[in-house]
Amino acid sequence: MTTVNHEHVPAAARRIAGHVLRTPVIEVSPGLWLKLELLQHTGSFKVRGAFNRMLSAGELPASGVIAASGGNHGLAVAFAARALGVRAEIFVPEVTSPVKVAGLRALGAHITQTGAFYSDAADAAAKRAVETGALAVHAYEQAEVVAGQGTTGLELVEQTGGVDTVLVAVGGGGFAAGITLGTAAAAVSAGAGPADAAGSSAGSGAGGPRIVCVEPERIPTLHAALRAGEPVQVEVGGVAADALGASKLGGLAFEVLSGPRVESVLVTDEAIVSARRTLWERHRVAAEHAGAAAYAALLSGVYRPAPGERVAVVVCGSNTDPATLTTA
Repeated sequence: MTTVNHEHVPAAARRIAGHVLRTPVIEVSPGLWLKLELLQHTGSFKVRGAFNRMLSAGELPASGVIAASGGNHGLAVAFAARALGVRAEIFVPEVTSPVKVAGLRALGAHITQTGAFYSDAADAAAKRAVETGALAVHAYEQAEVVAGQGTTGLELVEQTGGVDTVLVAVGGGGFAAGITLGTAAAAVSAGAGPADAAGSSAGSGAGGPRIVCVEPERIPTLHAALRAGEPVQVEVGGVAADALGASKLGGLAFEVLSGPRVESVLVTDEAIVSARRTLWERHRVAAEHAGAAAYAALLSGVYRPAPGERVAVVVCGSNTDPATLTTA
């Protein structure tokens, strides 16, 4: 696939069924749900896209699969590769959390740690894939990966009975694009037309919920792309850089996230740290910084729901040192 739309998401859900978990949703206050995707295999949503990419490819090459990652995508690819009986080679940048590197080793992946940022690891992985013939599994710039991530949105709508707004973190944009398409697919299944599902405003009764894309102020890939009218390079830094550290939004993600159902907001590192601590202290949810970013928008008031608005927050990752949950 070189393009992706909402029709690809139900097919992905059927393809990866039995390989991924149906993660729980909890209503933490009236009209506010947390989708606990951090309880997915390997601690993040990423296995959905990894499995869909690999299972869509047919027979996998003898050289296996290769990926670049800040950590979570690599863990997902390594997990899926082990489940499917193939070799995984993972390139990660130097900022990758030791927790994630240890997880990659435990899954039997062949690890190369190179470069200061995700983009450096991605360049090295792309070169290696050409040399070996391994199947490249990109973190967000492949339609099969985006469609796989979108199965989270399908589940969310089914589990809540429908919401007005979904808050989701953005790095390269594949997960947020998938959520947008997955909730649109659910709207079509519920009776909205395809044109409505492609993008209508929240509250219209069709097309699925508003998608609020949340980014750290120090890594505003979507925010900058929407302002420029195309994906552009941004500087990368801050507490969530190991997971949300893409320096440029993916092209597929831009196509989806520039639609009318999507809103972009920015949060500070301080808000992310506070949200992570609150998730643990109030709900005993052990999120990494990137996993708490969406909740930070709600907790800090960057996004303020209207009275009676039904809101879901996707908590997307848990690969963190638990000793730091109340200190950093």
